[in-house]
Amino acid sequence: MYWPNDKNAIQKAFDDDGFVIVRQLYSSTEVVDLQGQLDRYVDQIVPGLPPMDAFFEDWETRRQIRMLSRMERHDSHFRELLTTGLLPEIAGSLSSTKVIPHDAAYFNKVPIVGDATPPHQDGFYFQLEPCNALTLWVALDQVDKENGCIHYVRGSHRRGMRQHGRSSVLRLSQGIVDYGRAEDALHEVAACVSPGDVIVHHAMTIHRTDPNPCGSPATFAGSFWTVECSTQAWGRAPLP
Repeated sequence: MYWPNDKNAIQKAFDDDGFVIVRQLYSSTEVVDLQGQLDRYVDQIVPGLPPMDAFFEDWETRRQIRMLSRMERHDSHFRELLTTGLLPEIAGSLSSTKVIPHDAAYFNKVPIVGDATPPHQDGFYFQLEPCNALTLWVALDQVDKENGCIHYVRGSHRRGMRQHGRSSVLRLSQGIVDYGRAEDALHEVAACVSPGDVIVHHAMTIHRTDPNPCGSPATFAGSFWTVECSTQAWGRAPLP
């Protein structure tokens, strides 16, 4: 489905499934520009970031970035990405009330060492009452089952918050303790995307990823921009 031509179908898929893929929202030229802005951010901004805003696979050398968060606080380009243009336009269209931009972030699943993301609901971390929020991910790479794409459980955003417990994954310290029930397996689908595609999911939608076993750096998964928007101010700080 494409924006804005398939706007009604996109809305229906989001309401029914708790997530939707908007194809080719960004052109190849725009994706190259996003990657260039990221490279600039890594070179110029990351060396001076506080520990909570940059996470690495190798903490001693600060190499192999795993996640960057709160990028809008440190750079005007990512502040604009969060607050103007297509991403807030789509977020506002899919929400029944006004959205509030919260966080621009980068996720990278490094080849070979990029581990699995436990099944979870973002709302458990967000700690919002009511939990009415959504996240947008912009794919910068080809992401499929081979290199650790996101798997969603369709309709799970309508079935309440599941019990979460401690996991060993950095920055995703909580996962659903009883994941794998029959309804999970029945409704789980892989969200395979190409550069420029955007995934939107509700904060209550269950999702997870597999590891990235691929050896080629060209196929790494998880290069996404996220915009988390809520219909209210954040009630409590998100969990670590």
